Amino acid sequence: MDKKFKVAVIGATGAVGQVFMWMLSNHPWFELSYVTASAARVGQKYAATVHWVMPFEMPDTIRDMEVREFNLKAMKEEGVQIVFSALPAAVAREAEPQLRANGFYVFSNAAAMRYDKDVPILIPETNSEQLELIREQGYPQTGFCVTNANCVTTGLAMALAPLRKFGIKTITINSYQSVSGAGYPGLSSFDITDNCIPYIGGEEEKIEKEVKKILSINPDVYAYTVRVPVMFGHLETIWLDFEQDVEVDDVIREWADFKEASDLPSTPAQPIEYSAEPTFPQPKYAFWGNPKGMVVYTGRLKKKNGKIGFVLLVNNIVKGAAGGSIQNAEAFVKRFGLI
Repeated sequence: MDKKFKVAVIGATGAVGQVFMWMLSNHPWFELSYVTASAARVGQKYAATVHWVMPFEMPDTIRDMEVREFNLKAMKEEGVQIVFSALPAAVAREAEPQLRANGFYVFSNAAAMRYDKDVPILIPETNSEQLELIREQGYPQTGFCVTNANCVTTGLAMALAPLRKFGIKTITINSYQSVSGAGYPGLSSFDITDNCIPYIGGEEEKIEKEVKKILSINPDVYAYTVRVPVMFGHLETIWLDFEQDVEVDDVIREWADFKEASDLPSTPAQPIEYSAEPTFPQPKYAFWGNPKGMVVYTGRLKKKNGKIGFVLLVNNIVKGAAGGSIQNAEAFVKRFGLI
């Protein structure tokens, strides 16, 4: 590109905000130009105020960035066009409509606007056509908001997208979700150490609702969600009923051939990677792949009594959160001919 899009990250010091900062620190299309966090952090250098929880070193290019206040005028003066939101839902519900009304292109990880009829829940490999909904928000005359899915739903939708052709009748899913999904500081160590918590508020309802909207299907969905003492990566076990007779080899072939949106910088060459190794996948693989954390891994594939079952792993804060939002912005730029 002759000129990169200037972008902002709001809510830059939490776990998801840190992934935004890391992935945008050397992005080929986007220039990280404005960073916000809580009022107590304003005026400080990013490295001095953030509790870095990523399993790798902080990029040098973001260490000395100044944390600034949430100020629409200042962001416009800086030339910001795209805003990535890592805000809590309650704060996002107030801030994101303001951003949109002031002409910014908002790509959000928050659930605040996720279920508005004119707001896409986007996963570029599965439903890029839903980007057209931004026209109903007023684009190109005004700003807009695009959300990514719940982190568990993202992994599930990726694995199911190439299987839609077989007619998905029922989905039974159990998720084993890492503590980073609860945010930082998140759960007390007294609650999660040497323990699993078989309830995550609102999570099961999100999965049931979102997978239908994203994939334009209407199966019965049965979900349980469990918090487990793992730092990164959500593991999911899934059983599917299909309208057609589906064999294990059919599923492997569809996953291998699934290479939608492969022309985007943050899309892996092989978005779904399957292995027949009996202990694959595991959360320790969450940051594998290229780009790191953007691959959905599948394994334990089998057929029993007409049902297809498998296990998948999704990196909840990369593909399932910040990385997904960055990929959504790339899809927008590509689809509307801005490069």
